[in-house]
Amino acid sequence: MNEHVAAALFVVGAWWLSTGLVLRLVWLGARTHARSLLALSVLSLGGLGAIAWSAQQATVTGAYVSFAGALVVWAWHELTFLLGVVTGPRHAPCPPDATGFRRFRLAAATLIHHELLLAASAGGLVAATWGAPNQVAAQTFVALWALRLSAKLNVFLGVRSFADELVPERLRYLLGYFRRDRLSPLMPASFVLAGGFAGLAFREAFASDASPFVAAGQTMVASLILLGLLEHLFLTLPLPDAALWRWAVNERERPPLGSTLQEDRP
Repeated sequence: MNEHVAAALFVVGAWWLSTGLVLRLVWLGARTHARSLLALSVLSLGGLGAIAWSAQQATVTGAYVSFAGALVVWAWHELTFLLGVVTGPRHAPCPPDATGFRRFRLAAATLIHHELLLAASAGGLVAATWGAPNQVAAQTFVALWALRLSAKLNVFLGVRSFADELVPERLRYLLGYFRRDRLSPLMPASFVLAGGFAGLAFREAFASDASPFVAAGQTMVASLILLGLLEHLFLTLPLPDAALWRWAVNERERPPLGSTLQEDRP
């Protein structure tokens, strides 16, 4: 199989499966959460070890190991957030009269610890692999972080659709800070910036002098960015994106779609 196709398919499969598994662990029930967090913490340490090993491996195998390691570390961050372990100092819904900067400040307080930990992890991976021949892990994690931050800001400012049925009960107070409304100018800017970075990665991957390592690694990074753009697209259209991971959610515990998401009408 063509190296580019294989790398892209690997990214799509890993993205879908890792997201679904994290959601599954969240929705299994409170009695399993401590064991799930412990297991994924151990796997995350293994992911860090894989990143450290692969940083010096400018090979196709090294690229795959780097990407997988970064994805496992990212999954740990997602689980700690969705379980409510690392969020922010505020755990209350948005006051009905909160607008403007006050609303932003209160929203930021609900997840600032999570965001700071992500920023520290991204900076740590960049620093740890700086100058190494294989930086796929750092590129992967930074791309995930930037795309997720963009999605959060867009949902805060206003989007057409949002899969709030995937948000666990313990975090549903966050939905009051999000807005189902007309799109803000940030959304097209997000598409342009992310599309530009994806284009740069694809250009490296398909360069005539690209080594198999570069072809695989940059195709994975570019494919991941395109998947992030797909998630942004889901926010602009009434598409049933939650169906991609419906198998991971406990139907009996899932709240009705759109039950608590703030809607602002013109």
